[in-house]
Amino acid sequence: MKPGATGITRIINAAGYSAKGLKAAWINEAAFRQESVLLVVMTAISFFLPVTGLERVIMIASLLLVMIVELVNSAIEAVVDRIGPEHHELSGRAKDIGSAAVFVAMAVVVLVWGGILIS
Repeated sequence: MKPGATGITRIINAAGYSAKGLKAAWINEAAFRQESVLLVVMTAISFFLPVTGLERVIMIASLLLVMIVELVNSAIEAVVDRIGPEHHELSGRAKDIGSAAVFVAMAVVVLVWGGILIS
């Protein structure tokens, strides 16, 4: 076990690292910025829809899932790009799989929102 901060100090440090990561994603990732805008807009729209509180929470959670997966995809891309600019089959596969994960998360949004609004 490596030495480091514990307790509340560790939590404060972790929050700082998370804020740094969100800032980096906002600055460097156009997809993250676009999905952030969609999150805000669609969350606002959800409050004007004839849905229950639980349905609204599920709808917003599906949007947050896209954000989570986009952050992981961006991290994968950053690590792959750090390794080197030359094309490698495994690097391409990693990026494609990360992109596919974002696509699947977006499909979840369509299914959740569609399912709730159609029912």
